[in-house]
Amino acid sequence: MQFTANRTQIKYFCSFSIFTNPLFVRVNELFYMSVKPLLAKPLAQFIYKKTQKEAKKALLHQDLILQELLKNGSKTVYGKEHHLGEVKNYEEFKQAVPIQDYEGLSAYFDLVKKGQQNVLWPGQPIYFAKTSGTTSGIKYIPITKASIGNHINTARNALLCYIAESGNNQFTGGKMIFLSGSPTLSRTGGIPTGRLSGIVNHHIPYYLRKNQLPDFETNCIEDWETKLDKIVDQTLHQDMRLISGIPPWMQMYFDRLIERGDKRVKDLFPNLSVIVHGGVNFQPYKKNLFEAVGKEIDTVETFPASEGFFAFQNTRKEDGLLLNTHSGIFFEFVPIDEIFNENPTRYSLHEVKKDVNYAVIINSNAGLWGYNLGDTVKFTSLEPYKIVVTGRTKHFISAFGEHVIADEVEKSLIKVADKRGAGIVEFTVAPFIKTEEGVRPYHEWFIEFDKEPDNIESFAAAVDEELQKRNIYYRDLLEGKILQRLKIRSMREDGFIHYMKSVGKLGGQNKVPRLSNNRVIADRLIEFIKD
Repeated sequence: MQFTANRTQIKYFCSFSIFTNPLFVRVNELFYMSVKPLLAKPLAQFIYKKTQKEAKKALLHQDLILQELLKNGSKTVYGKEHHLGEVKNYEEFKQAVPIQDYEGLSAYFDLVKKGQQNVLWPGQPIYFAKTSGTTSGIKYIPITKASIGNHINTARNALLCYIAESGNNQFTGGKMIFLSGSPTLSRTGGIPTGRLSGIVNHHIPYYLRKNQLPDFETNCIEDWETKLDKIVDQTLHQDMRLISGIPPWMQMYFDRLIERGDKRVKDLFPNLSVIVHGGVNFQPYKKNLFEAVGKEIDTVETFPASEGFFAFQNTRKEDGLLLNTHSGIFFEFVPIDEIFNENPTRYSLHEVKKDVNYAVIINSNAGLWGYNLGDTVKFTSLEPYKIVVTGRTKHFISAFGEHVIADEVEKSLIKVADKRGAGIVEFTVAPFIKTEEGVRPYHEWFIEFDKEPDNIESFAAAVDEELQKRNIYYRDLLEGKILQRLKIRSMREDGFIHYMKSVGKLGGQNKVPRLSNNRVIADRLIEFIKD
């Protein structure tokens, strides 16, 4: 029987027969994977040059951003209450806008959640990024139409700058894995709400989705261990070339891969060439991650948060992250020893100095005003403006006035561990105050080793010496017989994983705080130390 098809039937047949044919799908996939590396290089060069050029105009851009923020902010509830329309310069801005944390702005966030317009920024946010605060419980950070590009474009720029400088564009032609939170969104006051990494997942362009793993369904799994097993199922036999995520969860992924594949990661993924990381200091995890891989590979460091994407590694030739000064955020900096003062000194980018520990304050087109981010940084360069993240304003130990910060404990531990061949999986530190009568208090270090030092006491003494070199207040307290030397509690294997699971924070973007000025975490960890 002869079949005569009309034009509509032919179009229907082509769309459902040819384009869904497995051979066509595979040819189409190979086309994308071969073309993308070719297109990546010229785009990378363009973005790299543009980034370098913008970095030289950082001060001008910051001034212009402040003007733009004031112009838009003056139309809002917050702006009218704080008279932003009358502010003419930075000095007046500091008088008009107080420094506040999430709790200080919570009344405005509540109005937004109730559906009110023009509260902190014109209109309404397009998303709420939901994040767990250490003191605030669940926080709802607004993301506006004006601010979403900061998150998406900065992540893109970080990778393109890496390609331009390294010449490595081949990873764009293979599979990439992003260890992220669930992209499932709920609604808060009618506004789509979810984890930042899940929100960003909805904005990955089509041409990159061909490369992305795990798939959407797997990413939606809430239970981390179930999700991890599924991710391993999907990636074990793929051509994985890039991995992005928080270092401790990368380590769990690598460990599970090795367990299932019975090979090191480089043998499972011979083309793996790039690790993109952020969220915590990479150095304590670096040794173990590279041992799991079986070789050192390139890394790209980033500084993202729900409140904004603040900095990224734009070159591998020097230390530090390039501050994102041209992306809708006006930065302020407060010397860390003043951050809890009633009227702390506030500096714009014009006034900062190298090697001073600052708390970061942001004002942004997401509607955040005088917002104490909670992170601390030091400038490693002022031409261009580059930073290193040194810790958190709320993650410190100063039970006796020592004000020990994360940067000091991390560097002290890493130096001694490297020198003595010890391997660190995870650690945290807290003060131990209630001792027996006549026994001085001390700092208690909970450390999970994958290679324990020969002598824990000697190791602890060496770490203590390093910490004294970095913090004179701590040294003075030891010499003044106020404190005794630190003590190390060796954790059981996977002790921190079991702890995080016990408090419902296993996986996603959660991480163990390096320092606590109380015993909340430490007292829970006691059950996971070695006998």
